[in-house]
Amino acid sequence: MSSDVMINVLYVDDEVHNLNSFKAGFRRLFNVFTAESALEGRKVLESENIHIIITDQRMPVMTGIEFLESIIPDFPDPIRILLTGYADINAVIDAINKGQVYKYIQKPWMDEDLRINIEKAFEIYSLRKENRELTEQLLLANKQLEFLLRQNLLS
Repeated sequence: MSSDVMINVLYVDDEVHNLNSFKAGFRRLFNVFTAESALEGRKVLESENIHIIITDQRMPVMTGIEFLESIIPDFPDPIRILLTGYADINAVIDAINKGQVYKYIQKPWMDEDLRINIEKAFEIYSLRKENRELTEQLLLANKQLEFLLRQNLLS
């Protein structure tokens, strides 16, 4: 990715060796944050500007989908990727419908494929952010134009 912005990626998984493997494989490409539980993941989200969230589906206490669904009200912007070793069509459907998941990837991941998916997810994140900013500018310009038109009508 030829951007000056480092991509902040949060990976949530209860398996420490997966977290270590992810960090070792991607720490030079991205700012990698890891969490061993949904609770730890939420704490990272509260303290860091995370662009991409990757989570395992099968974790104790709260599944990956439940975690993603629970953070939507407070953290709607990060792009979500579900990474799991289990092919479960119901989990895929729930991930898309409830957790607003961009991509569903099976373990074990291929580094190059995961890297490309993270970069594509960041492109979507950036485009959504730019779209919001342009919409805000357009609404402000519309209000200013409306004000000017009202002034002309009154004079």
